[in-house]
Amino acid sequence: MTDFTDYKVKDISGAGWGRREIEIAETEMPGLMALREEFGKSQPLKGARIAGCLHMTIQTAVLMETLIALGAEVRWSSCNIFSTQDHAAAAMAAAKIPVFAWKGMSEEEFNWCIRETIVGPNGWRPNMILDDGGDLT
Repeated sequence: MTDFTDYKVKDISGAGWGRREIEIAETEMPGLMALREEFGKSQPLKGARIAGCLHMTIQTAVLMETLIALGAEVRWSSCNIFSTQDHAAAAMAAAKIPVFAWKGMSEEEFNWCIRETIVGPNGWRPNMILDDGGDLT
């Protein structure tokens, strides 16, 4: 984890708890698990660079990992300064998924997170946006 720094979360030490919660949520999200099983090998989202801005919850983490399993690259932020589940964000960061979210961030920090989601290292830019509130646009 020491070489991956493309994230900002409240406390990375919550990653283990987040991972356990993600594993439980996967059992309750059979549609996404079926997509991974059926299309994981064919990588239908290969080449997709998705900037996401949804509530950063355990369920969103399952979605993020599904998009990646289908071939996409993702960068993520939360659409709400109060809705982030910090252990979910930590689990994504620990999995080396760029995520910029923590509960209780200021408006200035929120805007910084949005910028980090849209503009990645080495000229990374999204070619798809998944956003429930229009914050990325």
